[in-house]
Amino acid sequence: MFDLAPLQAAGKTELYEGLAEQMRGLLHGERDRTANAANFSALVFHSLDGLNWCGFYFFDGTELVVGPFQGKPACVRIALGKGVCGTAAATRQTQVVEDVHAFPGHIACDAASRSEIVVPLYDGDGRLIGVWDVDSPLPARFDEDDRVGMERLCAVFLASLRGD
Repeated sequence: MFDLAPLQAAGKTELYEGLAEQMRGLLHGERDRTANAANFSALVFHSLDGLNWCGFYFFDGTELVVGPFQGKPACVRIALGKGVCGTAAATRQTQVVEDVHAFPGHIACDAASRSEIVVPLYDGDGRLIGVWDVDSPLPARFDEDDRVGMERLCAVFLASLRGD
């Protein structure tokens, strides 16, 4: 359905722009959170090099609970303020972690993970929906370009839930 070769050959900014365009097409007309999260995870996992896990944790009113993802089995529940995911949710700030072993309170779901980026997801009224979490076995895999790109992709996901 999607030709990923041109995206993978592009520079990082172009890669994320192309990925956002494909994501808009993939999610267009569908508002189901689970369906969109599953396709979102699959597209990102198969489009970006150097990943060993990517997926969603959704807020259930108390804590973050694993949602659709790609990769090895994951931790099921994460408390707000705990680990990289809980910190992103609690601070409302994207977390870019070059070395997860140096992150205070890091939760090691996969011992192979070395770096991580987590984008908090809030609805238009400021309510926590969850987080988008991406792990890599490579140290310092994620940078400012990845932060901007991942936040752009997450905006596409959030727009799909609103029907935009």
